[in-house]
Amino acid sequence: MLAAAREVVLLAHVNPDADALGSALALGLALYRRGARVHVSFGAPERPAESLRDLDVADLVVPAAQVPAAPELLVVLDTGSVDRIGSLASRVDCAGTTLVIDHHVSNGGFGTAYYVEPDAEATAVIVLGLLDALDAPVDLPIARCLYAGLVTDTRNFRAASPATHDMAARLLVAGVDAEAVTRPLLDTHPFSWLGMLSAVLATATLEPDEAHGLGFVWACARAEHIAGGRQEEVESIIDVLRTTAEAEVAMVLKQVGPRRWTASLRSKGRLDVAAAALAMGGGGHRSASGFTVEGLDAPDVVADVRRALAAAPLL
Repeated sequence: MLAAAREVVLLAHVNPDADALGSALALGLALYRRGARVHVSFGAPERPAESLRDLDVADLVVPAAQVPAAPELLVVLDTGSVDRIGSLASRVDCAGTTLVIDHHVSNGGFGTAYYVEPDAEATAVIVLGLLDALDAPVDLPIARCLYAGLVTDTRNFRAASPATHDMAARLLVAGVDAEAVTRPLLDTHPFSWLGMLSAVLATATLEPDEAHGLGFVWACARAEHIAGGRQEEVESIIDVLRTTAEAEVAMVLKQVGPRRWTASLRSKGRLDVAAAALAMGGGGHRSASGFTVEGLDAPDVVADVRRALAAAPLL
């Protein structure tokens, strides 16, 4: 499908992270060089996170409004369910062929065909294999996109297999500057982030008896806490909260409307938070998942999460 396509739209999930957008750009750049007409996009926001913009060396990213209505081939990457495409979900039914490439264990399959590897640490791992099958050169621009996906989804390679470390070494040989790629993704924040982080962490609550007695820590990022914050700054809060020694599971609840919330769930590997997120209408990985709910107040959402964690399997 990829080799034959002349017009390709590659979609990441809403609020794309480095793995989603990096995978889409790496594959899109390879197809563009093969002569295909290529668009890369996502349902929201209008532009990628600032820390990801320099990955788009060929200007392949377009706003959602400019995505063709009925592309020949639609490729959806790093997206566990059709609702995670947001405003572009209708393209799945309108495209000539829809191919889903993903590594989320909760992916139930949608579109015309799907290539899902739940054991892959990142969608970038799958994309690199596809590039090799296409005999596409993995040069520096493509390698940077893939490395960004690997370094973020493996938590700076702390959750990477030996094979994935080998992939990273291959990308470094291609010319990737690991420090230059990693610093803006994981180690750089504006001064305003400190105030936002302080306000959200002040709401942190530790519940040591929850999550099968393994401990649950959560914080509530209300609209007034995160107003004006960049997407990547808000999403980084969970990485601080998850360091709580007394809790197996961490959650940041983020207010995105009057009674609308998105949540990031993380575990340290002993409890399947993907199952809990699925019970809340979301999904993801066993150790990193999320969901969106509407029509509830924060205490009610937290109460539902407690019940979902109690029912989630231990690993």
